[in-house]
Amino acid sequence: MDRTDTLRRLREGPDSWDVIVVGGGATGVGIALDAASRGYEVALLEQSDFGKGTSSRSTKLVHGGVRYLQQGNVPLVMEALKERGILRNNAPHLVHDLPFVVPNYKWWEAPFYGVGMRVYDALAGEYGFGRSRNLSLEETLERIPNIEDDGLRGGVLYHDGQFDDARLLLALAVTAHEQGAALVNHAPVTGLVKDAEGFVSGVRWVDAESGDAGELRGKVVVNATGVFSDEVRHMDDPAAPPIVRPSQGIHIVLDRSFLAGDAAIMVPHTADGRVLFAIPWLDRVLVGTTDTPVEEASLEPLPLEEEVEFILEHARRYMERDPRREDVLSVFAGLRPLVAAEDARDTSEISREHTLRVSDAGLVTIAGGKWTTYRKMAEDTVDLAQAVGGLGPRECVTRELNIHGYHQHAERFGALAPYGSDAPAVKKVMGEEPGWGDPVHPRLPLTRGEVAWFARAEMARTLDDVLARRSRSLILDARAAVEAAPAVAEVLARELGRDGGWAAEEVAAFREMARGYVLE
Repeated sequence: MDRTDTLRRLREGPDSWDVIVVGGGATGVGIALDAASRGYEVALLEQSDFGKGTSSRSTKLVHGGVRYLQQGNVPLVMEALKERGILRNNAPHLVHDLPFVVPNYKWWEAPFYGVGMRVYDALAGEYGFGRSRNLSLEETLERIPNIEDDGLRGGVLYHDGQFDDARLLLALAVTAHEQGAALVNHAPVTGLVKDAEGFVSGVRWVDAESGDAGELRGKVVVNATGVFSDEVRHMDDPAAPPIVRPSQGIHIVLDRSFLAGDAAIMVPHTADGRVLFAIPWLDRVLVGTTDTPVEEASLEPLPLEEEVEFILEHARRYMERDPRREDVLSVFAGLRPLVAAEDARDTSEISREHTLRVSDAGLVTIAGGKWTTYRKMAEDTVDLAQAVGGLGPRECVTRELNIHGYHQHAERFGALAPYGSDAPAVKKVMGEEPGWGDPVHPRLPLTRGEVAWFARAEMARTLDDVLARRSRSLILDARAAVEAAPAVAEVLARELGRDGGWAAEEVAAFREMARGYVLE
C-alpha cells in the first residue's frame, strides 16, 4: 500500500463510489475488504492510523467468549467460535492455538468448569481448536510451573486462539487494497454531504498531513468508527440519541518469567464479574482486563490507578511470584464500543453482539461486536449497504478468502513469521544497509529494515504508527520504545523524505504520548 498513490486515486477516482467507509479499525477494514471482494468500488477514510483505537488494544485473543457462555448467550458464542475457525483457516500465519488452564482451588471447580468447557468444545464443532480435559495437580503444575500452588487442586485445560491484533488488521488492509479498495490513514472525515432530498451522499474529509480538504461522493456511507460512532451519527442528525456506552479495559505487560510453561491462565470470575487472563504473548505476559465505564471516547485512553491496582492484586493471587509496579514493562488501555442497553446494570453485562442502524437520511452505522466476529459483522453490514445504496446483490466471498501473507508454515521464518509470505521481502530490505538487520534496542525485536518496510509497504507515517502498531514495541516495553525512538525516527524520516526537524518533533510527540504507558 502506498499512501500517495491512494490519495491520488481518491481524488481521481469514480464520481460516485459504491461504498464509503468511515473508520479504519477491524470493523471498517473488514467492511472495505468484504465490499471490494464483491466487486464494489470502495473508499475508506481513517482519522488517525489503522487500529489506532480499540482494534490494537485487545487481549490478543480470537475466542468464542467463555464469559458469554456463562451469561447464557449461546448464539454469540457459537458465531464467535465459527468465526475463530474461519480466521485461523484464512490467516494461519497470524492466528494460532493457545492452551488455557482454569486453575481449581475449590472442590466444585473441576466438575463445574470441566462441564462448561466441554459445552464450549461441542459448540465449536468442526471449528474446534482442541479438546478440553481435566488436569491433575501434577499436570497443572507442568503446564504452569509458577502458578500459585497454595491450595491448588488441579485445573481444566481448554483451547482458544491467539493473534497479534494490529498485525492482523494491517494484513486485512493490504488484502482490501489488493481487492481494489482505496484505504487511507490520517484522513479524518469532517462532515457528511447530503443531496437535494436530504439523503447522505458522501463525506467531507481532510488529509491530516497536507491539510488539503476534499469531498467523496458515494451511493452509501458506512459509519464504522467504534467508540466514535455517535460523533459521526451527530454529523447526520445532531439530535440522534447516543447508542454507544464506552467501557475501558486495561492490560499490564510483564516479563515472560512471570508465566513459565506453554499455557495461559484463565480465571472465570473476578471481583467485578469479568474473566481475568494471564497470557504468554510475543515473549511477554499480558494480564487483564478491567471493565470501567467512561464518559468520553479518546484515541489515547489512560489507565486509571484503581484499574492498575485491581490487575496487580488479582495477578498476585494466581502467580507464584507477585508482580510489583516496577515489574510492569507497559500498561495500555482500550475502549470497547458497547451498544447501549437500558436494562444492563453495568457494562460487564452488555452483550458483545453487533447492531446495525440506518438513519432517516440513509447513514448506515455498525456498532458493538468484537474482534473475533469482525468478518461476520462486515458481511452483515455490506448485505445491508447493498439495499440502502441500491447496489444490487452480490454474494459475500470472505469465508474462504486468504488474508495477505497467508502461509501454512510461516513458523519457518522465525522472528519474521507474522509477515507470512512477505517474510522474504522483509528480510531483503533488512539486508539493504549495514546494521538494518540489527535490533533498534537490546530489549526489542524491531530492526531498522522493518521500519523501512513499514514505510514502503504498510503506510506507516509516524513514530506512533511504527512503534505502537506496525511493531508492538510500545506495548512490549514502553521505556525501551522511548529510548529507541530517535533511531526509528531517523530511518522513518529518510523513507518519507522528511528532515531532521520533523524527526525531532516526532520523537518529542511520541515521548509525551508514551508516558501514559509507563507506571511511575
